[in-house]
This record gives sequence, structure tokens and C-alpha cells, in this order.
Amino acid sequence: MTAPGPGPSASGPAAPGPSTSAPAAPGRGAPAAAAVPECYGDICITCSDTAVEVTIVRLLADGLAVVNTGQGEEEVSVALVQAQVGDTILVHAKEAIAVVGR
Repeated sequence: MTAPGPGPSASGPAAPGPSTSAPAAPGRGAPAAAAVPECYGDICITCSDTAVEVTIVRLLADGLAVVNTGQGEEEVSVALVQAQVGDTILVHAKEAIAVVGR
């Protein structure tokens, strides 16, 4: 005798799968809507697939820096580069990946 599998049964509805478009119930694993104030127009240095040139305004503790994006200021990591205030850096996903023009 075999145990019943997790698939659909004749006695009830099929379990939701990847092709089901039913929304998740709030509070039960539904992703929370996150505000992303650092996104401006077509540029988002947090989640875009492009690297963006920004200028360091001030250095903070723990390898962080405040940068001028041209649209405002943001905090990014500069742990992977040796950068100073005034330097232009290339940032991807809030991580400085290069110092430009040195």
C-alpha cells in the first residue's frame, strides 16, 4: 500500500503551486512593501544592474560613507576601496567597487 502524495486529490482542491495567482494572506509570509527613498527616476544604486558614479561627502565609521548621488545623499559601503572625501566612486548595490579617476 502506498501513502497518498502531496498532489491534487479528488476530495479537495489542488494545493497552490507556482502557477497559481492567488495572493498571499497578509501576515503569512507575504512580502512587506518596502519604501526605497534612494531610487530616483531611472537610477537606483541599491537595486539596479548598473554602477553609478557618486561623490563622497563624508566618511563614517565601519567602512561606510555618505555620498552625493546628484539627487540627494545616500549611505554606501566603501569597505572594498580606499577612498577619501571628494573622491568620485563607482557604486553598485550600495557597495563602492572602484575609485574613478585615480
